Amino acid sequence: MKKYLGDGMMLVTASIWGSGFVVTDIALKFFNPYQTMAGRFVLATFLIIIAFYRKVKKISRSVLWKGALLGTCVYTGFILQTVGLQYTTPSKNAFLTAVNVVIVPIIAFLIYRRRIDRYEMLGSMMALVGIGFMSLQNSLTVNIGDVLSLACAAAFAFEIFFTNIFVHEEDSITLTIVQFVTASLLSVLTMFLTGGTPTVLEKTGMLSIFYLAVFSTAIAYLLQNIAQSYTTSIRAAIILSMESFFGMLFSIIFLHELVTARMILGAVLILASVLLSEIKPSFKKKETFKRADDDIR
Repeated sequence: MKKYLGDGMMLVTASIWGSGFVVTDIALKFFNPYQTMAGRFVLATFLIIIAFYRKVKKISRSVLWKGALLGTCVYTGFILQTVGLQYTTPSKNAFLTAVNVVIVPIIAFLIYRRRIDRYEMLGSMMALVGIGFMSLQNSLTVNIGDVLSLACAAAFAFEIFFTNIFVHEEDSITLTIVQFVTASLLSVLTMFLTGGTPTVLEKTGMLSIFYLAVFSTAIAYLLQNIAQSYTTSIRAAIILSMESFFGMLFSIIFLHELVTARMILGAVLILASVLLSEIKPSFKKKETFKRADDDIR
C-alpha cells in the first residue's frame, strides 16, 4: 500500500514540475534565470521552515551534510540546465536533462553493485525514447550546451539516487529543509555574481515566482523526498520522467502548442514505461511460477 502511495505522490510531483515549464516561461519574461532560481528557492525555504519550524531543532550533523549534498545536487542541476539552455534549443535541453532516467540505474550499479533489473532498464529506455519523440525536433548536433545539459541530467540523477538512500536513514522533512537552505545560499550567491537583484517587480512576474516556490519547489520536493522512502530510486526516476508528458499537456492547454504525432507517440511510450515499472512484480511472479512448473515437469 505504501508503495502505491509513494508512486502517487511522485506522479503528483511530476505533474507539478510539468506545469512549471509554463510558469517558468512566464517568469523569464520578467526576471533572468538566476533571479528566478534565487526567488523560488529563497521563498520556498522560508515557507518550509515556517511550516516545520519544530523540525529545525532536530537537524543533526548527519542530516546537515546529507541535506547539503542533496541541495548541492539540485542547485547544480538547475544551474547547468539554465546555462546549457543559452547554447542549445529548449527541446534538446529537455530531452538531454531527462537522460537521468537511464543514469540512475547505472549509478546504483557502479556505487552499490546493485543488479540492473531488466524491466527497470527497459522502462528507463522506453521513457528516454518517449521523451526524445516529445522533445527533439530537427538538429541532432552536439555542442557545449548539450554537454552541460547532460551534466545537468547527471546532477539530477545523483539527487534522485542519494535521496532514495538518505530518506531511509533520516527524517525526510529535515533533509528537505537543509536541502533548500543549501540551494538558496548557492542560488543567491550566483544571482549577485551575475547581476544582482531585479530592479522592477511586476505582479505577473511575482505571482509566477510564488507558484514556482510554493508548488514546483516546496510542495514538489517535499512530496518527492517523502515518496522515495517507499520505493526505489530507479522506479522514482521513471515515474518522475512523466514531467515531460505533463509539460507537453500544460503547454498545449495554456500555451496553445501544436499537437503532433511525434508528441503523442512520445507520451504513449512514457506512460508505457511507467506501467511497466508498476506491473513488473506480476511479471516476476509469472516467471517464478513458470520455472516452478518446469521443475515439477
